[in-house]
Amino acid sequence: MRVWAVANQKGGVGKTTTAVSLGGLLADQGKRVLLVDLDPHGSMTSYFGYDPDELEHSCFDLFQASDAIPPELPSQLLLDTSHSNINLLPSSTALATLERSMVGKEGMGLVVSRSLASLWDDFDYALIDSPPILGVLMINALAACSRLIIPVQCEFLALKGLERMVHTLNMVTKSRPTPLPYHIVPTMFDRRTNASLHSVKEMRHTYPDTVWDHMIPVDTQFRDASKAGVIPSAYDSEGRGVRSYAKLLKTLTAQES
Repeated sequence: MRVWAVANQKGGVGKTTTAVSLGGLLADQGKRVLLVDLDPHGSMTSYFGYDPDELEHSCFDLFQASDAIPPELPSQLLLDTSHSNINLLPSSTALATLERSMVGKEGMGLVVSRSLASLWDDFDYALIDSPPILGVLMINALAACSRLIIPVQCEFLALKGLERMVHTLNMVTKSRPTPLPYHIVPTMFDRRTNASLHSVKEMRHTYPDTVWDHMIPVDTQFRDASKAGVIPSAYDSEGRGVRSYAKLLKTLTAQES
């Protein structure tokens, strides 16, 4: 199984859309895909019609078990989605209490890694949607993944969030045996606005080796697909946003081979 994380220390930049779109395209290719929702807001969980306020079991169960996770537990938490090749490891609002309730507990940064080990042969890809806050949940995502995708909205404030994210990544990389490969992906691009044009130019100037060659455009069909609870490629396989994510997926998989 290949594990990709989608993360940024700023909200509203398209993390969930990126994870669901890429996961959906992989599933369309016949890959078995696991989507992991580590964000207490539960946007990915809500996307597929589940209420993170009402779920009795979620990723939170894994953190409660911590370093003694029963091998059967991760598979018991999986939920079906609108795509037969995609399963969801859901979030719940209880995740928001982790930092406070489990402070000082050892092994908390590797809970997701240990959990995915139990599912390793069941899926081809796992995509992790992480919260926009540096804490135990984001650390878990970064520790578990072999590749990081950083969506960045094409506007000035998002560039500040990107700067913080890259700083965090550099700190985390020091504890890894090998550097973590990452791609910066400009999202919500609107070529009609100076803000979008300037932001992309600034990204390419500051991070020339890690910014993806293309952009994900503003596309209202992402919102419509979310409302319908289906992956974007099932809602409109020829939409401009879906076509852009297909280009991104081609770039990512080419580097995995």
